[in-house]
Amino acid sequence: MLDWNTYKKQLMKNPAFKKAYEESEVEYQIARVIIKARIENGYTQKQLAKKLNTKQSVISRVENAKTIPSISFLKRVAGVLDTSLQVQFR
Repeated sequence: MLDWNTYKKQLMKNPAFKKAYEESEVEYQIARVIIKARIENGYTQKQLAKKLNTKQSVISRVENAKTIPSISFLKRVAGVLDTSLQVQFR
């Protein structure tokens, strides 16, 4: 059985996979930090959605990296999760 890092190295040899992976990296990073902050604050997706006055399905799409949330949405999420929003170019 392969571990994720070994499998990922194999997949990254495929140019189409590598391009798709790199293009989705921002969405993945956003999803990761939102999930982490939501769990640390003890919220379910449904509870977070209610605090943001949105639907649970919206939170699910963001957390599954299926959409790119707006800056205003991220600001609202940061406020509810008692954290700050930082945007960087590297």
